[in-house]
Amino acid sequence: MIDAAILPLQRRLLEAPAARLAGLGLRADQITLAGCAVGLLAAGAAALGLFWLALVGLLLNRLADGLDGAVARVTGPTDRGAFLDIALDYVFYVTFPLGFVLADPAANALPGALLVGSFVLSGTSFLAFSAIAAKRGLRAADYPSKGIYYLGGLTEGFETIAIFAAFCVVPEAFPILAVVYAVACTVTAITRYMAGWRAFGG
Repeated sequence: MIDAAILPLQRRLLEAPAARLAGLGLRADQITLAGCAVGLLAAGAAALGLFWLALVGLLLNRLADGLDGAVARVTGPTDRGAFLDIALDYVFYVTFPLGFVLADPAANALPGALLVGSFVLSGTSFLAFSAIAAKRGLRAADYPSKGIYYLGGLTEGFETIAIFAAFCVVPEAFPILAVVYAVACTVTAITRYMAGWRAFGG
Protein backbone atom coordinates (compact mmCIF):
# COMPACT_ATOMS: atom_id res chain seq x y z
CA MET A 1 0.00 0.00 0.00
CA ILE A 2 2.88 2.40 0.70
CA ASP A 3 5.69 0.79 -1.32
CA ALA A 4 5.64 3.48 -4.01
CA ALA A 5 5.87 6.23 -1.38
CA ILE A 6 8.95 4.81 0.34
CA LEU A 7 10.72 3.67 -2.83
CA PRO A 8 12.58 6.98 -3.46
CA LEU A 9 13.98 6.96 0.10
CA GLN A 10 15.03 3.33 -0.24
CA ARG A 11 16.85 4.10 -3.46
CA ARG A 12 18.73 7.01 -1.93
CA LEU A 13 19.83 4.94 1.07
CA LEU A 14 21.02 2.00 -1.05
CA GLU A 15 22.70 3.96 -3.82
CA ALA A 16 26.13 4.25 -2.19
CA PRO A 17 26.32 0.66 -0.82
CA ALA A 18 25.20 -0.66 -4.20
CA ALA A 19 27.92 1.29 -5.99
CA ARG A 20 30.54 -0.16 -3.62
CA LEU A 21 29.26 -3.72 -4.10
CA ALA A 22 29.22 -3.29 -7.86
CA GLY A 23 32.77 -1.92 -7.67
CA LEU A 24 33.81 -5.12 -5.90
CA GLY A 25 32.46 -7.13 -8.81
CA LEU A 26 29.34 -8.42 -7.07
CA ARG A 27 26.43 -9.03 -9.44
CA ALA A 28 22.77 -8.43 -8.69
CA ASP A 29 21.86 -12.07 -9.33
CA GLN A 30 24.37 -13.20 -6.71
CA ILE A 31 22.78 -10.89 -4.14
CA THR A 32 19.30 -12.17 -5.04
CA LEU A 33 20.35 -15.80 -4.61
CA ALA A 34 22.19 -15.08 -1.35
CA GLY A 35 19.17 -13.21 -0.01
CA CYS A 36 16.90 -16.14 -0.82
CA ALA A 37 19.27 -18.53 0.96
CA VAL A 38 19.25 -16.30 4.05
CA GLY A 39 15.46 -16.15 3.89
CA LEU A 40 15.20 -19.93 3.82
CA LEU A 41 17.53 -20.11 6.82
CA ALA A 42 15.28 -17.60 8.58
CA ALA A 43 12.29 -19.86 7.96
CA GLY A 44 14.31 -22.75 9.41
CA ALA A 45 15.13 -20.68 12.47
CA ALA A 46 11.42 -19.98 12.97
CA ALA A 47 10.65 -23.70 12.68
CA LEU A 48 13.16 -24.33 15.47
CA GLY A 49 11.59 -21.66 17.67
CA LEU A 50 14.53 -19.27 17.23
CA PHE A 51 12.27 -16.34 16.47
CA TRP A 52 14.76 -13.51 17.04
CA LEU A 53 17.20 -15.25 14.70
CA ALA A 54 14.36 -15.54 12.20
CA LEU A 55 13.83 -11.79 12.52
CA VAL A 56 17.48 -11.10 11.77
CA GLY A 57 17.27 -13.37 8.72
CA LEU A 58 14.11 -11.62 7.61
CA LEU A 59 15.78 -8.21 7.76
CA LEU A 60 18.86 -9.46 5.91
CA ASN A 61 16.69 -11.02 3.23
CA ARG A 62 14.86 -7.75 2.68
CA LEU A 63 18.14 -5.81 2.64
CA ALA A 64 19.36 -8.12 -0.11
CA ASP A 65 16.08 -7.62 -1.96
CA GLY A 66 16.71 -3.89 -2.02
CA LEU A 67 20.40 -4.14 -2.82
CA ASP A 68 20.00 -6.45 -5.80
CA GLY A 69 17.86 -3.90 -7.62
CA ALA A 70 20.19 -1.08 -6.64
CA VAL A 71 23.21 -2.98 -7.96
CA ALA A 72 21.29 -3.80 -11.15
CA ARG A 73 20.72 -0.10 -11.71
CA VAL A 74 24.49 0.42 -11.52
CA THR A 75 25.57 -2.52 -13.66
CA GLY A 76 22.54 -2.71 -15.95
CA PRO A 77 19.27 -4.61 -15.38
CA THR A 78 18.64 -7.97 -17.03
CA ASP A 79 15.54 -10.04 -17.74
CA ARG A 80 17.00 -12.89 -15.70
CA GLY A 81 17.48 -10.55 -12.77
CA ALA A 82 13.87 -9.34 -12.98
CA PHE A 83 12.68 -12.95 -13.12
CA LEU A 84 14.78 -14.07 -10.15
CA ASP A 85 13.78 -11.04 -8.09
CA ILE A 86 10.05 -11.68 -8.20
CA ALA A 87 10.21 -15.49 -8.33
CA LEU A 88 12.46 -15.81 -5.28
CA ASP A 89 10.48 -13.18 -3.41
CA TYR A 90 7.53 -15.54 -3.54
CA VAL A 91 9.69 -18.48 -2.49
CA PHE A 92 10.48 -16.50 0.65
CA TYR A 93 6.94 -15.20 1.19
CA VAL A 94 5.55 -18.74 1.16
CA THR A 95 8.37 -20.43 3.08
CA PHE A 96 8.67 -17.99 5.98
CA PRO A 97 5.16 -18.56 7.41
CA LEU A 98 5.68 -22.31 7.05
CA GLY A 99 8.47 -22.01 9.60
CA PHE A 100 5.89 -20.89 12.16
CA VAL A 101 3.56 -23.70 11.12
CA LEU A 102 6.32 -26.22 11.80
CA ALA A 103 7.13 -24.54 15.11
CA ASP A 104 3.60 -25.17 16.41
CA PRO A 105 1.46 -27.18 13.96
CA ALA A 106 -1.49 -27.55 16.31
CA ALA A 107 -2.00 -23.80 16.68
CA ASN A 108 -0.56 -22.51 13.42
CA ALA A 109 -1.35 -25.01 10.66
CA LEU A 110 -4.80 -23.75 9.65
CA PRO A 111 -3.95 -20.02 9.92
CA GLY A 112 -0.72 -20.69 8.01
CA ALA A 113 -2.61 -22.53 5.27
CA LEU A 114 -5.06 -19.64 4.93
CA LEU A 115 -2.19 -17.17 4.72
CA VAL A 116 -0.28 -19.13 2.08
CA GLY A 117 -3.51 -19.59 0.13
CA SER A 118 -4.11 -15.85 0.18
CA PHE A 119 -0.56 -15.30 -1.06
CA VAL A 120 -1.37 -17.57 -4.01
CA LEU A 121 -4.44 -15.46 -4.80
CA SER A 122 -2.69 -12.11 -4.53
CA GLY A 123 0.50 -13.35 -6.22
CA THR A 124 -1.16 -14.99 -9.21
CA SER A 125 -3.47 -12.01 -9.78
CA PHE A 126 -0.41 -9.74 -9.64
CA LEU A 127 1.60 -11.84 -12.08
CA ALA A 128 -1.33 -12.42 -14.45
CA PHE A 129 -1.92 -8.67 -14.63
CA SER A 130 1.79 -8.10 -15.23
CA ALA A 131 1.89 -10.63 -18.06
CA ILE A 132 -0.99 -9.02 -19.95
CA ALA A 133 0.36 -5.53 -19.23
CA ALA A 134 3.71 -6.56 -20.75
CA LYS A 135 1.92 -7.90 -23.82
CA ARG A 136 0.28 -4.50 -24.23
CA GLY A 137 3.50 -2.58 -23.56
CA LEU A 138 2.20 -0.96 -20.39
CA ARG A 139 4.47 0.39 -17.65
CA ALA A 140 3.60 1.17 -14.02
CA ALA A 141 4.05 4.89 -13.43
CA ASP A 142 4.79 4.35 -9.72
CA TYR A 143 7.49 1.73 -10.45
CA PRO A 144 9.19 2.85 -13.68
CA SER A 145 12.44 0.95 -13.04
CA LYS A 146 10.86 -2.42 -12.24
CA GLY A 147 11.46 -5.28 -14.65
CA ILE A 148 7.75 -6.16 -14.75
CA TYR A 149 4.51 -4.23 -14.29
CA TYR A 150 3.89 -3.70 -10.57
CA LEU A 151 0.23 -3.49 -9.62
CA GLY A 152 -0.21 -2.18 -6.09
CA GLY A 153 -2.81 -3.07 -3.52
CA LEU A 154 -3.71 -3.11 0.15
CA THR A 155 -0.91 -5.58 0.90
CA GLU A 156 2.46 -5.02 -0.75
CA GLY A 157 6.05 -5.61 0.26
CA PHE A 158 6.20 -3.23 3.22
CA GLU A 159 3.04 -4.59 4.83
CA THR A 160 4.17 -8.18 4.32
CA ILE A 161 7.52 -7.58 5.97
CA ALA A 162 5.84 -5.74 8.84
CA ILE A 163 3.54 -8.70 9.51
CA PHE A 164 6.42 -11.17 9.21
CA ALA A 165 8.37 -9.12 11.75
CA ALA A 166 5.34 -9.17 14.05
CA PHE A 167 5.28 -12.98 13.77
CA CYS A 168 8.85 -13.02 15.09
CA VAL A 169 8.33 -10.52 17.89
CA VAL A 170 5.01 -12.00 19.08
CA PRO A 171 5.04 -15.61 17.82
CA GLU A 172 2.12 -16.63 20.04
CA ALA A 173 -0.03 -14.17 18.06
CA PHE A 174 0.72 -15.91 14.76
CA PRO A 175 -2.77 -17.46 14.39
CA ILE A 176 -4.72 -14.21 14.65
CA LEU A 177 -2.13 -12.15 12.74
CA ALA A 178 -2.01 -14.72 9.94
CA VAL A 179 -5.79 -14.83 9.56
CA VAL A 180 -6.12 -11.02 9.58
CA TYR A 181 -3.39 -10.69 6.98
CA ALA A 182 -4.88 -13.49 4.88
CA VAL A 183 -8.11 -11.51 4.71
CA ALA A 184 -6.19 -8.38 3.68
CA CYS A 185 -4.32 -10.30 0.97
CA THR A 186 -7.58 -11.71 -0.32
CA VAL A 187 -8.99 -8.18 -0.55
CA THR A 188 -5.86 -7.21 -2.50
CA ALA A 189 -6.42 -10.11 -4.89
CA ILE A 190 -10.04 -9.07 -5.44
CA THR A 191 -9.02 -5.49 -6.24
CA ARG A 192 -6.47 -6.82 -8.74
CA TYR A 193 -9.07 -9.04 -10.39
CA MET A 194 -11.27 -5.96 -10.74
CA ALA A 195 -8.38 -3.90 -12.11
CA GLY A 196 -7.66 -6.55 -14.72
CA TRP A 197 -11.33 -6.79 -15.67
CA ARG A 198 -11.44 -3.03 -16.26
CA ALA A 199 -8.00 -2.60 -17.85
CA PHE A 200 -8.20 -5.48 -20.30
CA GLY A 201 -11.86 -5.39 -21.23
CA GLY A 202 -11.41 -3.53 -24.50
